Formats: sequence, structure tokens, C-alpha cells
Amino acid sequence: MSLLTGSANCIKYVLFAFNLVLLITGIILIAVGLGVATVYNEYEIFLASKFFSIPTFLIVIGSFIIIISFFGCWGALKENYCLILTFSVLLGIIFILELSAGISGYVLRSDAESLIKVTLTDSLGKYNNTKVDEVTVLWDYVQKTFTCCGVNSYKDWASKFEDKLPLSCCSLPNGVVGEFSCTANNEDSNRYSNGCLTEFSNYIAAHAVSLGAAGVIIAILQFFGVLFSCYIAREIKIRNGISGFVG
Repeated sequence: MSLLTGSANCIKYVLFAFNLVLLITGIILIAVGLGVATVYNEYEIFLASKFFSIPTFLIVIGSFIIIISFFGCWGALKENYCLILTFSVLLGIIFILELSAGISGYVLRSDAESLIKVTLTDSLGKYNNTKVDEVTVLWDYVQKTFTCCGVNSYKDWASKFEDKLPLSCCSLPNGVVGEFSCTANNEDSNRYSNGCLTEFSNYIAAHAVSLGAAGVIIAILQFFGVLFSCYIAREIKIRNGISGFVG
């Protein structure tokens, strides 16, 4: 027989439904974390470790949320004070951690350009046109993908290749047969005019924003879950005549 009546009994079922939503949000967090981590792994050489910590953190939090949601569902159905109290405390901790992760995502967006500028500049000198390595491959990939050249402009390559540029700095015109050159000469209309820093950092920062948004929005939902569960725990405690913190 249910110990709760009226509004408290209604909120009990609201809490149960909320835990199903919570389960879904845990899955969403894992999906967002994995999605962003996959994108970042593609550019791992050009990204500082900070870019990987937040997606990993969200994946861990999402996994814990899925586990915690079962506590909440079972506790709400059984009207078990200890289970609901445990759920409330754990959800409160997760709320704080998730809000922190969300805020960190927005902070990372602001710092993205300065962090990426350091790694791009450092890796520029490691570009090797005689022995192709992962740095060379990634630079070519970034320049082709974002139609850019160098860090700030094509002039960044001057210290390494003088008036010549990597072919990935230029768009290949139609109908070219045989040799093709990409140069720093002003007359070269095929050369990409923009540096890679702005476009690339904006792309990475946009994914950091998705991390921040996911963390903050879901944390707000969890805040209401903490309120619901605390209210239910209080009602069960009163009706059971439980004294003290855990009875």
C-alpha cells in the first residue's frame, strides 16, 4: 500500500517519469561526448589535452546518470526512503559536476583560438615534404578541408619553403595535366588567401559549445529532479515516522 497520498503521490510518479527522462539524458550525454571526442581525435596532433578531458568527463557522467536513474525509479516505486535519499545526494553531486563540465565547455570555446595557435605554430616547422609523417598529412588535410594556408596566412610557410608552398595551400584548377606548383607569388590566384587559425579554431570551438550546452541544459533538468526526490524523501520520512537523517 502506498504511504503517499494527494500531491506527494502524484510527485512520486512524476519522479518516476523524470528518471526515465534522466536515463535518456545520460544516453544523450554519452552520445555527445563520443561524437565530439571522435571529431577531436581526427585533429589530435593540433589539439591540447584540455580538448579531450571534457568529452571524456561527460561520457563518464552520462554513464553514472544511467546507473543513478535506476536508483530513482526503484526508490520512487517502492517509496524507499534510503534509496530516494541516496538518489538525491548522488544526483546533487552529478548536478554540480555536470554544471562544471558545461561551464568548462564554454570556457574552452573562449580559449580555443589561443590554444590552437600554439600547437599549429609548433607543428608548422615539423611539416616534412621528403618523409611524409602524420603532421604533414594532417596539415594537408586541414588546409584542403578549410581552404586555408598556414597559421595566419601563407606567409607563415616562408621560413621553411621560401617562395614555395605545400600543394594543399592551393586549389587545383580544372584541366591541369602534369606538374602543378603552388607559390607565395602575389600572382598565384589558386592560393588560399586565409590562414587556418580562424576557420579551424571556430570549428573546434563550435564543438566545445555543444559540450557546454549539453552539460548546462541537462544539469538544469537534474536540478528539478533533486527537488522532486528531496520532497518525496521528506514525505516518506514523515509518514514512516523516521527520525534522524537515515532513520
